Amino acid sequence: MNDAAARSLAARGLDVRDEAGPPPGATAALVLADGTIFWGRGVGATGVTEGEVCFNTSMTGYQEILTDPSYAGQIITFTFPHVGNVGANPEDIETMTPAARGLILRADITEPSSWRATQHLDAWLRSHGLIGLAGVDTRQLTHHIRDSGAPSGVVAHAPDGRFDLPALRDKAKAWPGLAGMDLAKTVTCAQTYLWDETRWRLGEGYSRLTEPKYRVVAVDYGAKRNILRCLADLGCHVTVVPATTTGEEILKHKPDGVFLSNGPGDPAATGTYAVPALQRLLADTGLPIFGICLGHQLLSLALGAKTEKMHLGHRGANHPVKDLASGRVEITSQNHGFVVQDDTLPEALEPTHVSLFDGSNEGIRVKGRPVFSVQYHPEASPGPQDSHYLFERFVDAIAESKR
Repeated sequence: MNDAAARSLAARGLDVRDEAGPPPGATAALVLADGTIFWGRGVGATGVTEGEVCFNTSMTGYQEILTDPSYAGQIITFTFPHVGNVGANPEDIETMTPAARGLILRADITEPSSWRATQHLDAWLRSHGLIGLAGVDTRQLTHHIRDSGAPSGVVAHAPDGRFDLPALRDKAKAWPGLAGMDLAKTVTCAQTYLWDETRWRLGEGYSRLTEPKYRVVAVDYGAKRNILRCLADLGCHVTVVPATTTGEEILKHKPDGVFLSNGPGDPAATGTYAVPALQRLLADTGLPIFGICLGHQLLSLALGAKTEKMHLGHRGANHPVKDLASGRVEITSQNHGFVVQDDTLPEALEPTHVSLFDGSNEGIRVKGRPVFSVQYHPEASPGPQDSHYLFERFVDAIAESKR
């Protein structure tokens, strides 16, 4: 490749699939396990990171996405081109330590233009050791993922523009992938703690629950803070326990209800310890149980269903889901790479929600019992509040069981 061609490609975003070397100005590269290379400009921290390369179609919420523990082991491609426009702040985080491995952007990080911003996104990325690259043709990369499935890949950010491409490709090939990987243990809390912070309100920020009505145990497989806030907002005094907590230990807290959180990784791998705990809880036929995302998958496994790895997964804030009982369509936020297989649901389980994108399962309930779960994230606000009723349904089930 001659210098003129390199400059032409660089002017179009530094996206070059060529092992001859980086084009002028390239300080970062995405190297996939199949040998495909995308050049770009480094953002955030320097160094090398590996993981499963996926894409998210959300137009807002990049800070919440990067701090969602469900992204453990993944490098996130943002399909929306303008990332960074609202900066970063300490309120819009889902966990203190981001679990995502890295990020890929179309355009350079934009300057913040929000009154809530306290930090430039690039500085925030560096402070958390997150490695990324900008200048990639994310549409081309998204097509590649769509056609071939979510690949293993490596992002390298080197300000001097020097890259050992064979070593990076070998590193990408060696990454084992998410199938069979238990990542809940890497993001769960280290010990039990109490949560009483309620949802954010304009002019008030976050508040505290002062008059708790119900005792809820939340099993933390990678819980997002906004989920816990939604529970507290409805009067739930929440005790958060680690993912490996047994059913007997959960019952010792004498909960009025149990919540099963979102989380990363293969549910079958996490299920080796989570399923026995949930089956112990399910033996108490009157205990209300509500699961989200990984919690939905683990509950399904505990009840006899099976899960499988998806070709692409669902990641974005524009996913239409149909409530089979009411016929109502919700616009939902989603982030998952595994799915419950509808054709494995036992007789005791009833599917309650379905994806209008691909027909995959989005919710279940146990017939005749206050036990249900959904695959998507009702605490998020893409609809903006299409799915908040699910938290109310859980609290109503608790109130009914207490009566």
